Amino acid sequence: MSQTVKINASNAGRLDMVLTAQMIELSRSRVQQLIKDGLVLVEGAAQKANFQLKGGEEITVTLPKAIPTTTIAQEIPLDVRYEDDDIIVVNKQQGMVVHPSHGHSEGTLVNALLHHCPNLSGINGEIRPGIVHRIDKDTSGLLVAALNDTAHRRLTEQWKKHDIKRVYYALLNGEMAEPAGRIDAPIGRHQRQRLKMAVNTENGRNAVTNYRVLERLKGYSLVECRLETGRTHQIRVHMAYLGHPVVGDPLYGPRKCAFRLNGQALHAAILGFKHPLTEEYLEFNAELPQYFDELLKELRK
Repeated sequence: MSQTVKINASNAGRLDMVLTAQMIELSRSRVQQLIKDGLVLVEGAAQKANFQLKGGEEITVTLPKAIPTTTIAQEIPLDVRYEDDDIIVVNKQQGMVVHPSHGHSEGTLVNALLHHCPNLSGINGEIRPGIVHRIDKDTSGLLVAALNDTAHRRLTEQWKKHDIKRVYYALLNGEMAEPAGRIDAPIGRHQRQRLKMAVNTENGRNAVTNYRVLERLKGYSLVECRLETGRTHQIRVHMAYLGHPVVGDPLYGPRKCAFRLNGQALHAAILGFKHPLTEEYLEFNAELPQYFDELLKELRK
């Protein structure tokens, strides 16, 4: 499929940047790849990404047919909270991996989405759901995925600007002294244990978590965490940094847990963002999963 773009003096400039602005469904990296593959012609001739447009040129862009993903579609039940032609919001269960990886090629959220959304559009040239953000395997809760390139690009931009509302509930070891606080501590790879993240002032990336104690439960604290950034294991690392690791956390918590849990007691309860196409603000709430609710009831006895 080919598209023609007419350039005028007001939007002239570097070829890849002009096309990215004109073709909102394509990311800049995707545009650059099309240029490299000779699928972008300026007045009938191939040019490099840094070619300077002066205005008046006609650009022809050929979009190859999206290739099927190598990831298999699997009929896995999903708790869908919202769905349209552009996005899908899912309440992920604890124990489900979001994206296929080494050791987890099947049974992931992406496997399930490929079956649930058979009419997926190509994202960066591949027919697949666009994972914009992830939550850990043993963390439950809300997650949004894009179903086409335009939605994927615009959602990604919101995440980069931290324009997303994300609220988690966590059960922590110990009773927190302060009723609320703000943790501003960079997170990076642990210096010795490569599977772990850690507060790292030298090589870490900016990470900010706001927390509020909702309930103190005889040696434990139920807290609400609001993320300003989205680093790997952010809440788990920040809470352990304060000396109150998430209950059941196999990486950052104590070796022995007083409860029979399959992972950390952490739940992504609220997710809010602007719809990538309509720009309408959407907000979703997911109730605590059964295991989390029963754990709280046991502690309140």
